[in-house]
Amino acid sequence: MGGSVMAMLVPNDLRYSTDHEWVRMVDNIARVGITDYAQDALGDVVFVQLPAVGDTVGAGDGCGEVESTKSVSDVYAPVDGVVTLVNEALASQPELINEDPYGAGWLYEVAVSAAGSDDGLMDAAAYSALTEA
Repeated sequence: MGGSVMAMLVPNDLRYSTDHEWVRMVDNIARVGITDYAQDALGDVVFVQLPAVGDTVGAGDGCGEVESTKSVSDVYAPVDGVVTLVNEALASQPELINEDPYGAGWLYEVAVSAAGSDDGLMDAAAYSALTEA
C-alpha cells in the first residue's frame, strides 16, 4: 500500500483540533466537521451519529461517531457550547463527508459559550505540520 501523494486540503480560514476536527467561526456560532486528512484516513463513511440539537458539549468531549468501512471513530467537540443545528443530510448521505468535508459534509453547529473558546485550536499551518509529522 503506497501513501497518497496528493496533498490534503487544509483551508486557511478554518481552525483545527488535534482530533482532526475543523471549526469555522461566524460570530459566536462554530460550524464543525472532520478534516480532509481524517476522512481520508477513515475511508468510505457509511454512518454518522451526531449530537442532538440542544445538547451541551465541552471541548474535547466525545459527542458523536463516524463509522466507515474500516473503523468507527469518535467525534470530539472542539469548543464549549450548545448544539444549535445538525447536518440532517448526513443521515441519508454519509458519503458527503468524503466528497466535501469542508462543505456539504459538515457535521453540526455550536453556539459557543465563551469568547475565545477556540483559542486552543490550531491554524492551518500548525495543523498541516501535525498531519505531515
